[in-house]
Amino acid sequence: MSKVSVVRADKPTCVQRIAAELNGLPLPGRWAVVGATCAGVIGAVVGLVVGLIVYAPTAPFAVVELGLPATIVGGVIGLLAGVIVIAGRRIKRSP
Repeated sequence: MSKVSVVRADKPTCVQRIAAELNGLPLPGRWAVVGATCAGVIGAVVGLVVGLIVYAPTAPFAVVELGLPATIVGGVIGLLAGVIVIAGRRIKRSP
């Protein structure tokens, strides 16, 4: 027989806590966090692959060298996208 895991309703999961914290942020901040996270992860993975291909002992430094700037750029792009969305909503609502 297979065991079925049951999530207790009174204890929120990690994903539910993260979602609750993101919902508490204003829209541009939420988009900035999501943009920074996505771009940072992609940059870190690309840095790891490039670092392993070029010279494996320095791969952790390549992760930081590509991941950190990608995180900053992703956060800025996410922030700008959030501001554009808010501006678009306000323009759409104005008579």
